[in-house]
Amino acid sequence: MGDILFLSHRIPFPPDRGDKIRSHNVVKALAAIAPVHVGTFADDAQDFDCEDELAGLAASHILVRRSKCLSQAAVEALAIGKPVSLTGFDDRRLRSWVAETLRRHPIDVIYVFSGQMAQYVPAGFKGRVVADLVDVDSAKFGAYAAKSHGFRSWMERRESRLLRAEEARIVARADVTLLISSAEAALLRSNLPKGIARIGTIHAMGNGLDSAFYDPASVIPESRMKVLGGPRIIFTGQMDYAPNVEAALRAVTRIMPAVRSACRYASFHVVGRNPTPELRERDCVDGTNVWGRVDDIRPWLAAADIALVPLDIARGVQNKVLEAMAMGLPVVLSPGAATGIDAQDGRDFLIAESDAALAGAIFSLAQNPARARAMGQAARRWIVENASWKTALGRLPEYVRRDERCLSGVA
Repeated sequence: MGDILFLSHRIPFPPDRGDKIRSHNVVKALAAIAPVHVGTFADDAQDFDCEDELAGLAASHILVRRSKCLSQAAVEALAIGKPVSLTGFDDRRLRSWVAETLRRHPIDVIYVFSGQMAQYVPAGFKGRVVADLVDVDSAKFGAYAAKSHGFRSWMERRESRLLRAEEARIVARADVTLLISSAEAALLRSNLPKGIARIGTIHAMGNGLDSAFYDPASVIPESRMKVLGGPRIIFTGQMDYAPNVEAALRAVTRIMPAVRSACRYASFHVVGRNPTPELRERDCVDGTNVWGRVDDIRPWLAAADIALVPLDIARGVQNKVLEAMAMGLPVVLSPGAATGIDAQDGRDFLIAESDAALAGAIFSLAQNPARARAMGQAARRWIVENASWKTALGRLPEYVRRDERCLSGVA
């Protein structure tokens, strides 16, 4: 086969957040199949520090600083009748580079990572198109709208409706459409209008994890966290991402007070980049610690006793859950956060829905250290046996090559 054009809404380096972890491993796997040309965006100046790593992997690349703010993208989107998500990632420099790359190189496959990037596939492209949507974004905005009010709710309903139409367009255009879990794949199929002939080309391709990297035996716990009160309960992620912010605030305001009423010295630790002002003002209040961005999440997980993931809005597979499990932590999580992880409730993690049930699950583990250790050991064992990247990306060569077997049947 010829070369691959990989289009991603964020640079796939470093693999330090959910979408970048997936794109990082996918682009490395693609580079082992054929030369890969990468067109992608930088969110901030720190992303440019990784450009040498990108250049070392890619046959050619462009890294564009995304400068269009949300308000500007919203104004443009309203004027032209498009989703804000697409307008925010519409850039003439990248469009020009894509056209030039297709002209200069023998591109057989365009791999689109996230729905925002499908707009860069030219109408006249004759090669294969693989669209890795990861999650059903239209459903995510629908969930946002249900929790919002006024103009914001109207905008999110609009985004959900327009993205649903865009997802149908992508499925109709792509040779293969990938989602992160069987549940997301089924949701996308159910959302498609009748008559979409390519519904059988929608497949689930899950996430994996490097269990050798996430090995508690090789990590020194973070001392600044280890000296604080226990049990130490941790929540990780991108802390300006709305579902993470909502989950962290839920833990701080509704779950941890109940935990601390039973466990006086319990502490809650929010670890991840760009915490919002609302989160930062909770730092050092009632046992809450907001640490912000860290270079390596593993020492912080190693210093924790329990991971808490109380997500109300959760799409796909949560990497924060996989990472905590790999580090041998007992994980208490909401049903949504457990979606797509076929581990056993009560053995590998504890699923609870209400605030009281989540607090009760934490208290039960804190009161029974032997059970907590056994659950952490079972969690790591499940990751080692079931969640490698080699297993997760096993069918990727089949998807990108012109192999009609992957178009027969629904996976």
